[in-house]
Amino acid sequence: MAQTTKPAKRGRRTVARHGELRSPHPFSLIMKIIGVIVAVVLVSGLGVASYALYDLTSSVASNTVALEGQDPVPPDIGAIEGGVNVLLVGTDECEPEYAGYFGDRCTGADAGGQLNDVNMLVHISDNPRRVTVISFPRDLMIPIPECTGEDGSTSSAMSKQQINTAWSYGGLSCVTKTISELSGMNIPFAAKVSFGNVINITDAIGGVDVCIGNGGIRDRYTGIDWPAGNRNVQGIEALQFLRTRHGLQNGSDLARISNQQQYMSSLARKLTSEEVLSNPATLYKLATTAVDNITPSESLANPTTLVQIALAVKDVPLDEIVFVQYPVAGDPDDINRVVPDWNSADTLWQLLEENKPIAVTADPNRGGGVIAVEEPETTPEPSATATPDPAATPGPSGTPAPSETAVALPDTIPGTSGADQTCSAGNLSAGG
Repeated sequence: MAQTTKPAKRGRRTVARHGELRSPHPFSLIMKIIGVIVAVVLVSGLGVASYALYDLTSSVASNTVALEGQDPVPPDIGAIEGGVNVLLVGTDECEPEYAGYFGDRCTGADAGGQLNDVNMLVHISDNPRRVTVISFPRDLMIPIPECTGEDGSTSSAMSKQQINTAWSYGGLSCVTKTISELSGMNIPFAAKVSFGNVINITDAIGGVDVCIGNGGIRDRYTGIDWPAGNRNVQGIEALQFLRTRHGLQNGSDLARISNQQQYMSSLARKLTSEEVLSNPATLYKLATTAVDNITPSESLANPTTLVQIALAVKDVPLDEIVFVQYPVAGDPDDINRVVPDWNSADTLWQLLEENKPIAVTADPNRGGGVIAVEEPETTPEPSATATPDPAATPGPSGTPAPSETAVALPDTIPGTSGADQTCSAGNLSAGG
């Protein structure tokens, strides 16, 4: 494959630009574009549900993208072998109403361009259903395949290029094709959201609760000066929190990913809480906001498909919704870039192919993005005779079959589950 000699033009590298690594809603996107629409169908009355479904899907259908090089989608997602894959892409476009928050990024020479700074592959396994969200660092250097642009032009394949430039060679379709080839997975569904849209989506559910540790966060580049403690972030605060890098103890792009996973875990808990699921008005607001703020693939315009995907994920327990970072190593050619850790990545893909439950073993405190929240010790209750669960599948002796033991991921793969609670590793000392 040919090696490109033209580097991505980003203009002066600013912290505001760096802050766009992780789109705030991986599970938000999946739960909103799909889970939310389904929740409307399941929770609200039939009249509202049918209107919502028609209104939302007709809006989606008018704004779709064809995916190049992906297999056709069967009528029933259950027929997709190996589970269902949805790619969620966050771009850094300078929308007029939010451009002022992005500093040099939206006033410099590259203000008119877009990069796919957030790339998350959501894998929904076959039965038993599990959800794994894999985040790809924006500074990851990988091959980018030949892509067809919106104008019909074709870009040459490149053997090593930064992942967040894939958008410039063919939009959502090229990003999907790039990650499909990197992962070896067919990706029939994809959606794109801009960073400015995060504000609207977060506000639709009344904000997301995050935890600030290490004395607090101060970041002059994003405007954050927050004390330690719990905080409900809405509006521009959500964008500031997801973009901050210098406000973290480590200050790196990878630390920001782990911090954003805190947001995603909290978001997943809120989206599956009674506060949201039992409120038809909130559900409908979230559904309509989501549709107004995303660009989906053509395959996501089918209302039946949306409902099927939502039904597939709605009962997945929080501890089996796992957010991981694609494993990386330092790039020998550039200390500011990373390259794939192929061995660890192969382990991850193999476990997903075999539909094994996975457990993160990497120390969350090690990356400088979050600190673990210690669970309070509890005094065990006096033992009592256990009552068998009548819904459990009996084993050979008639006793309930034990649940499958989770397989430990290599400690080179950072991550968290929807059930884990962490706090931001702030850059301020405990009193400062």
